[in-house]
Amino acid sequence: MIKKILISVLVIIVLFIGGIFSYVQFSWDKKYDLPGPALSVSSDSAVIAKGKYLVHGPAHCISCHVGSFRQMVEADEGKQVPLIGGVGFKMGPLGTMYTRNLTPDKETGIGRYTDEQLFRMMRHGILPDGKSSMPVLMPFWNMADEDLVAIVSYLRSLEPVRNVVPENEWTFMGKAVRSFSTTFRPIEHPTAPSVAPPMAATIERGEYLARYVTNCVGCHTQRDMMTYEATGPEFAGGMEFEPWPEFHEFLKADPDLWIRTPNITPDPGGVLSKYKTPEQFIERFRQGRTIAFSPMDWGPFSRMSDEDLTAIYMFLQSLEPVKKDVGEIVFRQKAE
Repeated sequence: MIKKILISVLVIIVLFIGGIFSYVQFSWDKKYDLPGPALSVSSDSAVIAKGKYLVHGPAHCISCHVGSFRQMVEADEGKQVPLIGGVGFKMGPLGTMYTRNLTPDKETGIGRYTDEQLFRMMRHGILPDGKSSMPVLMPFWNMADEDLVAIVSYLRSLEPVRNVVPENEWTFMGKAVRSFSTTFRPIEHPTAPSVAPPMAATIERGEYLARYVTNCVGCHTQRDMMTYEATGPEFAGGMEFEPWPEFHEFLKADPDLWIRTPNITPDPGGVLSKYKTPEQFIERFRQGRTIAFSPMDWGPFSRMSDEDLTAIYMFLQSLEPVKKDVGEIVFRQKAE
């Protein structure tokens, strides 16, 4: 009798595991057919200039869509680096994601895609092939229509550069997370405005930037590093970045040092309390990078306008203070 029960349990377990395996294999690369917004690129020089500001500044596309670690450093320093993509971001047990070629090359870049496909990618988080991206990493779903147009118009104006980028490499664990986690689902009902808040020192402009352009909320919120779903209050910090061995080696940095994002709500114990005025906040950003391996996009952000930096400062100061001591920003993991 006990033997039969054990066999039945074993069969159930095998069927369950088999069912999960089959579901993941058939669903991890599911395709979606949501239409993109009806927008068109512009050849207007003012629109293209605005797109350049966003790409090299607040939207920080230049931080990741390059071809090597050296180019990442050069872009951070303000050098003109082609947006050819190809850097592989290791995501632990999930696999590796490679940044795409954003130049208008017709074979390897965005020249292959229609305007609608590009706008759909930014607005809904759906790749040109119909698969879902990871919107939380590029939270542009509520970026204003005019800013989407500016960015794509600028990218279309660049010199095309041929650079074949590898396909993303997903482990079975990565495929499983893609199948079950909401962070890998498209944004079905965005509420983007047609016009962005004017570039001025206002809380409205600051919130728009912090949530949908600079993505302060993405990193300064504690997250589950398997699913990237939020596990703590927004802007209260605590997200941990493990060392990136190859990048640390390139920088000649200690390979055992981790980074933890600080609390940027106006709590007296948070990092924002160091800056009593917008001018002090701006001065810190103009200083740029002080920790070589910090995931913070100091380079692009250091080149933002005074108005935009002040707006972000005003928005952060308007938040409800969250008492959260995240600990040391740079740290070593304690031995188990």
